[in-house]
Amino acid sequence: MVVSARSWLANEGGKHFVLMLWLGANTWLFVKTFLVYSSGQQYHYLYKMLGLGLCISRASASVLNLNCSLVLLPMCRTLLTFVRGTHSVSSRKTRRLLDKSKTFHVACGVSICIFSVVHVSAHLVNVVNFSSSYSEEFPALNFARYKGEDPKLIILTTVPGITGVLLVTILFLMFTSSSYCVRIYSYEIFWYTHNLFIIFYIILMVHMVGGALKYQTNIEAHPPGCIRANHSHAQQQGEELEKREEVEMRCKAEAHFQPHCPQTWLWVSGPLCLYCAERLYRYIRSSEPVTIVTVIRHPCDVIELRMLKKNFKARPGQYIVLNCPNVSSFENHPFTLTACPTESKKTFGVHLRVVGDWTERFTQLLLPDVRGDLDILPVAQRRYPKLYVDGPFGSPSEEVFNYDVSLCVAGGIGVTPFACVLHALLDGWTGFRLKRLYFVWVCRELQSFYWFAELLCALHHKLWHENRPDYLNLKLYVSQADNLQGLTEEKYRPLASRLLVGRPRWKLLLDEIGRTNKHKRVGVFCCGPKGISRTLHGLCNSAHFPGTTFEFNKESFS
Repeated sequence: MVVSARSWLANEGGKHFVLMLWLGANTWLFVKTFLVYSSGQQYHYLYKMLGLGLCISRASASVLNLNCSLVLLPMCRTLLTFVRGTHSVSSRKTRRLLDKSKTFHVACGVSICIFSVVHVSAHLVNVVNFSSSYSEEFPALNFARYKGEDPKLIILTTVPGITGVLLVTILFLMFTSSSYCVRIYSYEIFWYTHNLFIIFYIILMVHMVGGALKYQTNIEAHPPGCIRANHSHAQQQGEELEKREEVEMRCKAEAHFQPHCPQTWLWVSGPLCLYCAERLYRYIRSSEPVTIVTVIRHPCDVIELRMLKKNFKARPGQYIVLNCPNVSSFENHPFTLTACPTESKKTFGVHLRVVGDWTERFTQLLLPDVRGDLDILPVAQRRYPKLYVDGPFGSPSEEVFNYDVSLCVAGGIGVTPFACVLHALLDGWTGFRLKRLYFVWVCRELQSFYWFAELLCALHHKLWHENRPDYLNLKLYVSQADNLQGLTEEKYRPLASRLLVGRPRWKLLLDEIGRTNKHKRVGVFCCGPKGISRTLHGLCNSAHFPGTTFEFNKESFS
């Protein structure tokens, strides 16, 4: 597969530029701090006592300060949604970079873990040196209470030592529970341990209070290495003393040392306050429970939920976060909106696949005694559990309308981001740029197409009546050839004629789109299995037709 420079720059250039800026900032901070502590006169005696452990511990601490401040920003979902929705402020390239916010959060988290190991290792060396290199000449410089003090005792009886142990423990729990296998096996473990970040930041603020490392405050009166007034000349060799007195000054005063003022709060207080303010805003916004209007059971264990909330506004492609206290008070789960409120219809909806403990318990509360393939229960017939909605939040699928040509590829339940786009076209939304939409939906079972079969047929008929049959190019693929007796009803005829058995030939599909839409930027949007996403991503970066650029956008939740 030949990579096109034009396509690669369109898809990868922005994020690699940001990556290089981030790596450059980390490298510059590390090197700058290392040099300050290795060659700075105010750290001469401390460096003489601790050696490279001092430089490495402080350099890694600077990198940790930077990343502990940056790691919170990608999680400010409301702020990112505002920036994404303000087209006069953000360009399409900027908005596409926002789609990588979760990746940037993970990168900052990994760097925090790596440099924490470096920081801890360097400080373990420092503790040993504090004990073995106890200074009788400068008692104020010591962190150990006496020469030869047990390093473990220093760690477990000082503020920096105790808080350091707690920080490492919390970070270990957060890092291990963030692994893919833990999140799939038990999302609750990931959720609860990740919320330990609040305790982590509180302890982080206290970590520097102990003042383990001190710098010299009176360099002019006591130049590092100067000859003290009570120094015995008899102890010096004649020639060595003469050479030393020519170069060095005599000390005018004793060296004075004091610990640094804590600086970590300067780095993290801004992002932390911003994040806390946003969480407070989101808590207030989601404090009122929504009204569940309708619950619909679809084939293949899919539940459709229609809700009503006062002053709720959303754009196609956005997602919301659901919280059901009867299932779990602290657990929140994101779901893409499949229907947005309009002027004539105030309800909004989501489709959720019953997979995992949370969705199973939630479904049992919604439909405890119902059996069958399709059941619709209006609110008057049932008392539903309390449900809270936070959002809406931005996602890559919002950009579907900002291209002249868009290709939407869905795998199974991954169709939900694009269902809202189809609803918007059916409801007559105006003011967008989209001139042609290619929609490809791949499912294992034929019954899955019934989730949005009526929506697709209604949109097809609407476009035919408006004399725009080429506006929507629809392809449906079913990968399992068993039990294909479906979509045979007369009302589903437009879908039956577009149903194909097997898997799409993605290269031929993109070649066809490239031939039809020369010299255009085509937005490619994918929500589905990693295999489909990886294949499309590679094809979008490869060479196609001159002037045609495929910009890849992948749906993911933060």
